[in-house]
Amino acid sequence: MKRRLLVIGIGAGDPDHLTVQAIKAMNRAQVFFIPEKGAEKDGLARIRREICEQFIENDTYRLVPFAMPVRRAAGDSYGAAVDDWHAAMAGIYGRLLAHELDEDRVGAFLVWGDPMLYDSTLRILDRLKSQGGLDLAVEVVPGITAIQALVARHGIPLNAIGEPVLVTTGRQLRDGFPRDADSAVVMLDNGETLRAVAEDCDIWWGANLGLPEEMLVSGRLRDVVDRIEANRKETREKQGWVMDTYLLRRRK
Repeated sequence: MKRRLLVIGIGAGDPDHLTVQAIKAMNRAQVFFIPEKGAEKDGLARIRREICEQFIENDTYRLVPFAMPVRRAAGDSYGAAVDDWHAAMAGIYGRLLAHELDEDRVGAFLVWGDPMLYDSTLRILDRLKSQGGLDLAVEVVPGITAIQALVARHGIPLNAIGEPVLVTTGRQLRDGFPRDADSAVVMLDNGETLRAVAEDCDIWWGANLGLPEEMLVSGRLRDVVDRIEANRKETREKQGWVMDTYLLRRRK
């Protein structure tokens, strides 16, 4: 018998981001696997627990916390560092599913944002399935992305009329603003990218979107970069972590 596993997108932080589909899926699950990333990021696990308390209509479900391994510094080999981390996570997932999820039960991972966008859960589960040993039936429930939350909070359309939008990472943007795109959404930035952008751009920035400590800044990049960096530092110092994303658009 296959173990059934739900991978549920829970939005960018606001419990109201949960869709009806996500709430129905959560009420089908009996075991929820809750990642813990140390005391500094306990807020992320706490929000997952609070979402379960708010939306699950029975008291028979079980929370299974697990420690997340720290990914080694990438250096010049980002791909190898990520691959090593995925291998470690696949081992953890395998042990969790084998020991904590009976074959007649439904398990769930609650994924920040949407499972298809810059999240590794699905890749790790695919890796685990390819290794054999566990027969998994995985169902994915989409969620509100940080991109949607960002442009909604700023009250702007994502794209210019008839123009594409590139979704990329801070690491990629440090090599230069792409020539074939005038708009780029940047995720997974460690705070080192904005100073490296040479183009004259407007920016719409948001940190910890949907949470009480949310911060928003917009304007001409060269005019607001100091404020963004100060806000980013303040959020990290207060919360122990910061998740930010931003839209850059060339000025014409």
